[in-house]
Amino acid sequence: MTDASTYTIRGETGDWEVVVGLEVHAQVTSNAKLFSGAATAFGAEPNSQVSLVDAAMPGMLPVPNRECIRQAVRTGMAIDAQINKWSRFDRKNYFYADLPQGYQISQLYHPLVGEGAIDISLDDKNPDQSGKRIGVERIHVEQDAGKLMHDQHPTRSYVDLNRSGVALMEIVSKPDMTSPAEAGAYLRKLRSILRYVGSCDGNMEEGSMRADVNVSVRKAGDPLGTRTETKNVNSVRFVMAVVEQEARRQVEVLEDGGRIVQETRLYDPDRNETRSMRSKEDAHDYRYFPDPDLLPLELDDAFLEECRASLPELPDTKRRRYEALGITPYAAAVLTAEVEAARWFDALLETGTKPVAAANWTTSELFGALNRTGTDFTTSPVSPAQAAELLALVADGTLSGSLAKQVFEIMLETGQGAGAVVEERGLKQTSDTGEIERVIADVMAANADKVADYRGGKDKLFGFFVGQTMKAMGGKANPGVVNEVLKAALSGTA
Repeated sequence: MTDASTYTIRGETGDWEVVVGLEVHAQVTSNAKLFSGAATAFGAEPNSQVSLVDAAMPGMLPVPNRECIRQAVRTGMAIDAQINKWSRFDRKNYFYADLPQGYQISQLYHPLVGEGAIDISLDDKNPDQSGKRIGVERIHVEQDAGKLMHDQHPTRSYVDLNRSGVALMEIVSKPDMTSPAEAGAYLRKLRSILRYVGSCDGNMEEGSMRADVNVSVRKAGDPLGTRTETKNVNSVRFVMAVVEQEARRQVEVLEDGGRIVQETRLYDPDRNETRSMRSKEDAHDYRYFPDPDLLPLELDDAFLEECRASLPELPDTKRRRYEALGITPYAAAVLTAEVEAARWFDALLETGTKPVAAANWTTSELFGALNRTGTDFTTSPVSPAQAAELLALVADGTLSGSLAKQVFEIMLETGQGAGAVVEERGLKQTSDTGEIERVIADVMAANADKVADYRGGKDKLFGFFVGQTMKAMGGKANPGVVNEVLKAALSGTA
């Protein structure tokens, strides 16, 4: 695996390198919050999913949700990270209207998951040759805060505590990314892994996955520059935009003789710019200390073994398995990027369909149809079994490529199987040599001048005759037979 090419920003004083680290907050897939039994459904009425623990009522004690811990451990294992069998919760003290406790329960000094790594690629056609390994410093679990609502009243803000206490994994990368493209590739790959594992749904629009983007710039060979942190960026595209715009802003400040202030910033997608939010706090400002209401987490070997045994085949492993079946690296990368597509394709392979034909059809015909109809693999109007039936009819010569496209379109519209469509509509491919010979004779008679040109050396006209023959037969002629008979007829040997 080799490093991707270096991304630089050209300034008046020379080239500047960009250094990027991401802190990704991923909502843990669970039917309850981290320390209470309250629900976590998205879109519920404000303050309808709040327990006494979430509202910080006096005397309420937190109780860790085993499933949240399990999902975080499984995520750590998926990136080959160190799993700490002993970890501890800390209180992070700050005061804000949507934080009823006056502190957040998090993990600073002893996180659940230690160092790991995520492999990214900048070129799907050559994923192993264009890859880079991005280090992950840690994954810790913490509770989310609530949300302030500023649009409900002209002079007042309201507080919705539905998210208060929701379990988050904070996945902290090392500052190993050096371009917007690498940051985007890292976030896409991390999201893919989380969705394969099932520890987070990765829905960035709903806020269940968001990134804090740390950016600094420096001249080649210099120490790391002062970084800024742009908070709560909720799409891959916006993360890439933040890296580019914030890096350029910092270069301009430095080249004008200014200095970069370590601060928290916000991204305005409408203006495509970052804006200062507040000065960056250091750890001592939060007055961290061990949470006295929670015992340390101690994980036994049986729990860890169960977590590891529950992991699915992960994207890189699945991609390499597909490549070993003869599927191109590009098609394998496309098929494994999203877990739903990979599951659908695995089901197609289980029918016995030849892998290369299955991959080519899925990445071209099915992907195109899903994009066109605004559906996805979870709601695909064509099942793997129906696709297998269609491809089998192509393989045995019943359907030509063009006929298969027609049948597929009808399947999309009606939900019928391929065999039923072929029988009802009479779309079988014909290999009847006699019928094909008669049609070719008519085509040649209607285009005698082109026949003479072909026989005079204009070989490229062969495609014209193939097209005219297929058109005359409504696309139902077997192309192989057409080519064979047509060559003989044009050469005068038929």
